[in-house]
Amino acid sequence: MEAPNPLEVVEKLKKEGVRWIELHFVDLAGYLRAVTVPIHSLDEEAFESGLGQLDGSSVEGFMGIEESDMVLKPDMSTAAIVPWYKKRARVFADVYKSMGGGRFPRDPRYIAERAEEYAASLGYKSFFGPEVEFKILNRVEVDILSPLQGIGYSVYSFEFTEEGSQVIDVGYFQRPKKAYHTPPPIDKIVYIRDEIAEALEDYFGFRIEAHHHEVAALGQLEIDFRFSGLKKTADNVITLKYVARNIAALHDMVATFIPKLVYGDNGNGMHTHVSLWDAKGEKNLFYDPDDPYAEISQTARYFIGGLLEHSRALAALVAPTTNSYKRLVPGFEAPVYLVWSKANRSAAVRVPVYHKGVAASKRVEYRPPDPSCNPYLAFAGMLAAGLDGIRKKIDPGDPVDKNVYSMTEEERKRLGIKELPRSLDEALDELETDNEFLKPIFPKEAIEAYIEIKRKEAGMLRQYPSPAEIYLYFNL
Repeated sequence: MEAPNPLEVVEKLKKEGVRWIELHFVDLAGYLRAVTVPIHSLDEEAFESGLGQLDGSSVEGFMGIEESDMVLKPDMSTAAIVPWYKKRARVFADVYKSMGGGRFPRDPRYIAERAEEYAASLGYKSFFGPEVEFKILNRVEVDILSPLQGIGYSVYSFEFTEEGSQVIDVGYFQRPKKAYHTPPPIDKIVYIRDEIAEALEDYFGFRIEAHHHEVAALGQLEIDFRFSGLKKTADNVITLKYVARNIAALHDMVATFIPKLVYGDNGNGMHTHVSLWDAKGEKNLFYDPDDPYAEISQTARYFIGGLLEHSRALAALVAPTTNSYKRLVPGFEAPVYLVWSKANRSAAVRVPVYHKGVAASKRVEYRPPDPSCNPYLAFAGMLAAGLDGIRKKIDPGDPVDKNVYSMTEEERKRLGIKELPRSLDEALDELETDNEFLKPIFPKEAIEAYIEIKRKEAGMLRQYPSPAEIYLYFNL
């Protein structure tokens, strides 16, 4: 699709009454950053040379203080008026070096572009479709660390009382791990989901496929949108998070995408569906109508083989926080074991088999990701692993159609079933030793900077006493 003329987009926005442009970019850790510029600053020079509105030393993982000047170039194909303040439009920006130095290698959006270009050079076009889960809460209170006070937090939802017991006397209530597909009025956040979905469709170009209450009781929801190319889908994940947070705020509520908020209930995942097509996007290369197991091709099997082969390293990209590994435990529909199967939700890789003979819908679902990931890096890493599997013809082994959680340790050992890492540190160890498959896409400096950021996070959190530790060990 031909990119729109950026100056024409600017004129259209002006006619719509837009005065301010909110330029968005994402840092290596996945945090959304923004700077607001007046629309009149978007002239021909801005699109040719960029806007000098970025101090790279203030963005962790970007540049040092001695070389901090950086440039943002607006991508007007992403322009969207924000519905809660129509004098403002959101535009994604690409990060460039100063003085005409070209693209910045650690810009996650640039890495996503490199992934698509690499796939195209091999004759492939990839499509991604994530299932983004998150929670909408009335409020969250976090205690500030001091010498006499440890870190603690409290979560409040109108699906529970403030004391944490279910609300029975004032209305309907949800039960932990039993809230999947509950209808209103038991589902009390359906109307906010409607608002989020409508904003995404009407203003940000999404095609919503479904939204519903998820398994967890504490205001958990999922909004599914139509698949797209890798970079576009990563843009969409960032946009969904931005829109959800803003609309929740309009209701004096908060949206959180943290993987595991409360003990004993399901966490927030981001199961990601991926398919590989020919370069023109006309033929799904994962589909084989003659395959008796799941109508998947040998190409798809090799792609799965690559995902499984590199999953322990990929974990550092798709489950990138210490909190991620509190979600990745048995019993909460989160994958732990590195096997593949059709329909089996205890497998790390699942081949959906809802319908027979539908070539366009044949895909692979990768279940380890969660929404704390940087989607540009996570999707690029997944694609790199899958393409490595195709290149090396990595056999994924036989599918495992049994509930892996219910197997004994001896059964899993006999079948040679490996596990995901159990901590961020372990995942980073794997990424340090297994990253050759990323190098056609990821610049070396981006991998190194990412690992450094995440090591620092893990090291900091190792030093903090947790409320659970106080509860468990106080009387020893």
